[in-house]
Amino acid sequence: MARRALKLASWTSMALAASGFYLYSKEYLDLNDFGAVRVGRAVATTAVISYDYLTSLRRVPYGSKEYLQLRSKVHLRSARRLCELCCANRGTFIKVGQHLGALDYLLPEEYTSTLKVLHSQAPQSSMQEVRQVIREDLGKEIHDLFVSFDDTPLGAASLAQVHKAVLHDGRTVAVKVQHPKVQAQSSKDILLMEVLVLAVKQLFPEFEFMWLVDEAKKNLPLELDFLNEGRNAEKVAQMLKHFDFLKVPRIHWELSTKRVLLMEFVDGGQVNDRDYMERNKIDVNEISRHLGKMYSEMIFVNGFVHCDPHPGNVLVRKRPDSEKAEIVLLDHGLYQFRLNYCHLWQSLIWTDMKSVKKYSQRLGAGDLYPLFACMLTARSWNSVNTGIGRTPVTATEPRSASSSTTCHARCCSSSRPTTCCVASRLPWAPAPVPAPSSTCRVAASGHWLRTRRRTPVHSSKGPRSLLGRPSAYGRSTFMNSFCV
Repeated sequence: MARRALKLASWTSMALAASGFYLYSKEYLDLNDFGAVRVGRAVATTAVISYDYLTSLRRVPYGSKEYLQLRSKVHLRSARRLCELCCANRGTFIKVGQHLGALDYLLPEEYTSTLKVLHSQAPQSSMQEVRQVIREDLGKEIHDLFVSFDDTPLGAASLAQVHKAVLHDGRTVAVKVQHPKVQAQSSKDILLMEVLVLAVKQLFPEFEFMWLVDEAKKNLPLELDFLNEGRNAEKVAQMLKHFDFLKVPRIHWELSTKRVLLMEFVDGGQVNDRDYMERNKIDVNEISRHLGKMYSEMIFVNGFVHCDPHPGNVLVRKRPDSEKAEIVLLDHGLYQFRLNYCHLWQSLIWTDMKSVKKYSQRLGAGDLYPLFACMLTARSWNSVNTGIGRTPVTATEPRSASSSTTCHARCCSSSRPTTCCVASRLPWAPAPVPAPSSTCRVAASGHWLRTRRRTPVHSSKGPRSLLGRPSAYGRSTFMNSFCV
């Protein structure tokens, strides 16, 4: 009898404990807070994507129509998995995903189009979390600070989200609130990414994306300090005050902290939303010219450059007091001084190829300075060499420039030169290039994802990849699957 009572009491206690944990977790606990969950999710996604590339294209003749169609499907599946991982782990993962989504010239279109959603539709913090951050940083509840506060955010980004609110004095403001767990998780997330990138590189030696992790490691602490962002906003507003087409929202310092930033509310459409501009009769060409002026001023005059210009951070709108269009510049968390970059652009404009080489090498391009110049200007090498200001852009040139950079990545990655470089008359074509050096791999960075194998793998001789398959010049199939 006693044993039965003890057993019943044990089961009852377990049931109550499980119910309590369930109710507590639904209200207060997020499984995403557990490091093991985040690590397991990231490792599993990386493994699935790698396995997909290793196995899906193996039995299809390389270069065939079936191969191209299948490769596109693998790209799309992998991009969706990567996007889901970024949305699930949030924070730093979304920040890196946003960066990948902007690499149109380096990654396949399936990746960039899928990851672009992270620019403006990142996962949101709950209102409970928003209230918690405001309470901890400002010492008051939301209803004590604002007459109204929209529960639905205007937009959610990797590190924060923005809510529209009205102060007691009637001013409409945008309240930028940092996601509460980003600070604690960011350093661990970067370490996890570093380990995963190194692991993928063991499988695919040509995978060179450690630079992206290094950038996140260096810049994330700056972007997590909203007071730094406010100071940058005021500085750039003062520097560019002579541009009547530029609007930088004013900062309300009395209600701003490292995790909460209050600024003037300004609405508009994203700079890449042509439908919005057409509906509001905004001249696309005029906006393009204004963007060029704005960034030229930052780079060449002030040396203080907004370093996160993705479409979610650059808005366009009609000014309320006139029919003129203006650009609204948001998210001033990351600015950098770029003197060598300034000199490089001056050299490109003046067609001073000796200086182009000099300043490209200072920026880390090494002997690949022609490739770097083509990537930077999105122009062909012939146009760069002749003068980008004197040579009009043709309809086919962007594709030609992309093809040229891709072609050089192929040459650089092979122990034999290819004929395509000779055909395009690039300066590196005449002499055979050696096996890829570390300098070559670092400078080419993402262009490894556009590289293809020029010789089919059919010989059992020579170096073998980590997959156990023969690999031409020691390269793996991952490289081929990313040919675009």
